[in-house]
Amino acid sequence: MFEKLEEVEKKFEKINQSLMSPDIAADIEKYTKLMKEQKQLSGVVGKFREYKAALSAESENRRMLAEESDGEFADMVKEELEKNKQDLARLEEELKVLLLPRDPNDDKNVIIEIRGGAGGEESALFAGVLYRMYSMYAQAKGYKTELVYANETGLGGYKEISFIVEGDGAYSRFKFESGVHRVQRVPETESQGRIHTSTVTVAVLAESDEVDFELNEKDLQIDTFRSSGAGGQHINKTSSAIRITHIPTGTVVECQDERSQHKNKEKAMKVLRSRLYDAEKAKADAKIAGQRKSQVGTGERSERIRTYNYPQGRVSDHRIGLTLYKLEQILNGDIDELIDALITADTAQKLKAAGEE
Repeated sequence: MFEKLEEVEKKFEKINQSLMSPDIAADIEKYTKLMKEQKQLSGVVGKFREYKAALSAESENRRMLAEESDGEFADMVKEELEKNKQDLARLEEELKVLLLPRDPNDDKNVIIEIRGGAGGEESALFAGVLYRMYSMYAQAKGYKTELVYANETGLGGYKEISFIVEGDGAYSRFKFESGVHRVQRVPETESQGRIHTSTVTVAVLAESDEVDFELNEKDLQIDTFRSSGAGGQHINKTSSAIRITHIPTGTVVECQDERSQHKNKEKAMKVLRSRLYDAEKAKADAKIAGQRKSQVGTGERSERIRTYNYPQGRVSDHRIGLTLYKLEQILNGDIDELIDALITADTAQKLKAAGEE
């Protein structure tokens, strides 16, 4: 492990030297790439230097204790040594976590697609609740959200809604939300007061750029149509909405949020590229059986990941067996406790898998 850490530190120093070069500074693309790499390495390098400082302090305390093993001073040194041991053990565990293979998508923006599942109108209404939850969470984290497409129902729910979340580390915070979300509550339309169970499907895609996935224009069929809202009311009278079909896979993406046809096309291309990239990534992941075992859930759309129970005011995440009795706070965007627990569980699984190799 420490040989690897030495290599990381050398690489970090080399990047720092490169960033001072006038040639690199003049090349915006190279400079940006190196700055990003420097930022990714700074955490592990800083922690490694902290470990080396603790190691040096332990060595110095051992030397002093060897010279004077009795008396009040020796007792102080022994206390310091005990603290050194605890610090070194803690830092070593933290370094193991930092050295785990990093998800290359973690820093990317995300595209979140929410679709009503079983439960008809009640499902569509809960899709709206989840959209609000994620929007409020994004706002609290300082992320920016952009609506891409919304198929609204007459009661204010959504058969389908997709939006982009932009911000540093957005994917790392949202990636475990993919799957089936189940809601148990008494619908407003239920006169008998019976609890209904409905489902909503959430898909979280890392925003892909042209470098990740290149689209061939010949493979695309692009149609324009008029944007419309619930009940067929036209948002505008021009054909600004865009529908793009990827002919080889049959993947269809629509965008009607902007009044500009050009902006709608740009957003639709982002979503299409990300969907296709996600599909390719899923195929690659499926070939690596061990990788699947070291993940919290598979991210499959058919996997039931969470239940929101209104009568009991609880939220249960089935992947890690966590139940929180704070439904209202969670639906108001306070989901850090859930996300942090999922990240911790995923890290623990990866550490265990790394230890078994």
